[in-house]
Amino acid sequence: MTERLFLEDAYRREAPGEVMGLTEEGGILLDASLFYATSGGQPGDSGRLRWPGGEIEIATAVKGEGETIVLVPAEPKPLPYVGARVTQVLDWERRHRHMRVHTALHLLSVALPLPVTGGQISAGKGRLDFLMPEPPEDREALEAQLNAFVARDLPVSETWITEAELDANPELVKTMSVQPPRGAGRIRLVRIGAGPDQIDLQPCGGTHVARTGEIGELRLGKIENKGKQNRRVNLLVG
Repeated sequence: MTERLFLEDAYRREAPGEVMGLTEEGGILLDASLFYATSGGQPGDSGRLRWPGGEIEIATAVKGEGETIVLVPAEPKPLPYVGARVTQVLDWERRHRHMRVHTALHLLSVALPLPVTGGQISAGKGRLDFLMPEPPEDREALEAQLNAFVARDLPVSETWITEAELDANPELVKTMSVQPPRGAGRIRLVRIGAGPDQIDLQPCGGTHVARTGEIGELRLGKIENKGKQNRRVNLLVG
């Protein structure tokens, strides 16, 4: 199992690690990963690894077997040996854009309180697919509501519950296509707002900004028809 450093501190840009193994395809397994692995519509992080006598660019990170994370080199180059101590360096600007977009999509799910059938995140925009037979009646009002959430500069935090507690509160799960990972005994929840100002609480394993004010200006993109009951809402960030 790979320790997930990005869950402890999404703002951490560098971290040490030890090479625990190499895959047949040339992937690198560390004991603790600063790199988020592709999941839930959020791309894997990129950056580089450094060690005495070597350095390699990391194109992305993906989930491996047994709760491991595999770092995928950008090009064929000599790899660190098993047991090597390395320094992980994130492409921070790209990660931070993912954090802003991911948090913005949580706000979109609040502004449009409908079942989510899919989603995707990139460095400057994102989208959610909703079970929504008809498009929103007032685009301007929807966009204004999203930017009002940003302007309130609400805190974004996390908490953990047991799988049994989630089963007792199924309304917390907004996504129909992706269910929270199970097997570890507990589920991570991401909260936006606090106390009477809380506006959202849902399971999520991604990375987010600390406050909504960090997201920046939001603009609605295309609202596309994706079937009889589905609409895709695109959101542009900053």
